[in-house]
Amino acid sequence: MCRVYNTIGCLNAIQLMLVKYNIDEFRTLSELINYRKNYQFNEQEIISDHTFFIEQEKSTLEKEIAELNEAIPRNKNDLEDRLRQQLDDFNQEIENLPETNSKIIPTIRDYWLNLIICTKFWFVQLQFQYHIKTFNYQVKKLLAEKNKRFEYLSANFQEAINESSFTPLQAFEKKKEIIENLNNTIYGALGEQKVEKALRILSDDFILINDFCCNFNPPIRNKINNDKIHSIQIDHLLISTAGIFLIETKNWSNKSINNSDLRSPVEQILRTNFALYKLLTETKKKRNWNFARQHWGDRKIPIKNIIVFTNNKPIEEFQFAKILTLTELIPYIKYFKATFTPAETEMVAEFLLKFSEQKKAFSKLKC
Repeated sequence: MCRVYNTIGCLNAIQLMLVKYNIDEFRTLSELINYRKNYQFNEQEIISDHTFFIEQEKSTLEKEIAELNEAIPRNKNDLEDRLRQQLDDFNQEIENLPETNSKIIPTIRDYWLNLIICTKFWFVQLQFQYHIKTFNYQVKKLLAEKNKRFEYLSANFQEAINESSFTPLQAFEKKKEIIENLNNTIYGALGEQKVEKALRILSDDFILINDFCCNFNPPIRNKINNDKIHSIQIDHLLISTAGIFLIETKNWSNKSINNSDLRSPVEQILRTNFALYKLLTETKKKRNWNFARQHWGDRKIPIKNIIVFTNNKPIEEFQFAKILTLTELIPYIKYFKATFTPAETEMVAEFLLKFSEQKKAFSKLKC
């Protein structure tokens, strides 16, 4: 089986975006597509949930208000009972004071004990009044708040639902906007998945680097096109004994194929080919790569350009770029004979893997 490195580019771009905006709950592209198809249902589900929440809140308030109205007099009576019990306990303390035959000591002792008990009487009654006032204030405030909320929900039920669902619906609209902006990338990922799946059946002599990205500093100069190439990106870079295959995937509709505003994939792949050729040629000289030399001279590294259309395919043919359908891809690759030894293939692959610069995100979305 073909050795595969890196996540496909469009899928990686989706992962980065979902993680960035903290909406990384999707596990597959199918889940993401289904969510997009069911926007209206998802929006209605949020409203239904918050309708249920408001109904539950109203029902709970009604029950709590009834319970409070029953509990207030009962709790007040409990407080009064506890006060009477404490006062009775103090009276009992006085009756239980011990007798003495002394005329001076009993006077001082009785005065002191009576003072303590009177102070307790006074303190307990103050404390009781404080507890009663505090209790009345708290329960009346709580009851007023619950009554006010209940009356509001009864009179403005729909408005309460709108208020409750406002923030979740705002988040939903933002989520919807982000996913809509990813629409083309989602369908691009579907196409790239199909190409990767097809390439995986190749033997382990083949090495696949998905989403090959490379930056150049200084940039590579293309004098023919008067172009400075600062970076390149290709959907799939396949390295084999037959050379290097640059594979650009397009999951385009006929409308997209005929849209002159979209960047030409032919121009893109030729630009990538030129930059990669310059990179490999110069590196080959600098590093003195041990390529088997033919007696006529140094062998070049063949780079072939392929554009795979997984949906609709243009009828035109283009110079220096092979246009293929998904079913034509593998037979075309296998058509070419080996020109490298396995060791040379590994050398080129190892070099290109070091240059591959894919920014990754840890995401639940896998395929």
